[in-house]
Amino acid sequence: MSDEPGTPGTPAAPTGGEPGGGPRPEPLRFFGTSWVNHDDGYAARRAGVAVGSLVAAGVSCLVLRFAYQGLQIADTGSFVTVLVVVMFAICSAMAFRNTWDGFTKRPDPDRQASLRGLLAIGFVGSLLACFFRSLTEAPGEKLHREEYESALRQYESRSARRTGNPSKKRRKK
Repeated sequence: MSDEPGTPGTPAAPTGGEPGGGPRPEPLRFFGTSWVNHDDGYAARRAGVAVGSLVAAGVSCLVLRFAYQGLQIADTGSFVTVLVVVMFAICSAMAFRNTWDGFTKRPDPDRQASLRGLLAIGFVGSLLACFFRSLTEAPGEKLHREEYESALRQYESRSARRTGNPSKKRRKK
């Protein structure tokens, strides 16, 4: 995790004119910052994400079914058909696991880049991981909450030590 404001994983630093100061929560896709206090339609958004990801997974399976039927019509043989089905099953399982782990810890960018093609093939697994996570929380909420609360604790401990302007401090003679 970087200490520079604005980088992923670090809550943004306060701007000078903001009342209250302190770190700001990082927005989540579809939720913004409503995940912090579970306000602004958080429950409806979570339900929408759950339904949307499940519908998208269902439509994706329908598209894969059409691809399977295309292989049957093309009469490519049982070996190719089994190979394609196994490939989609394995890639979906790996995409599910990778997406699920990404909700609790920041993924390594190099590993993500090397798995990009495999994760694209297993898109159904990613959609299902999003569906199952949205049944309990906003996808990624746990990770963002831990980072935000840690940043708040650090900010409070830093600001509690400071009192006044150090340049105006009287020197003892």
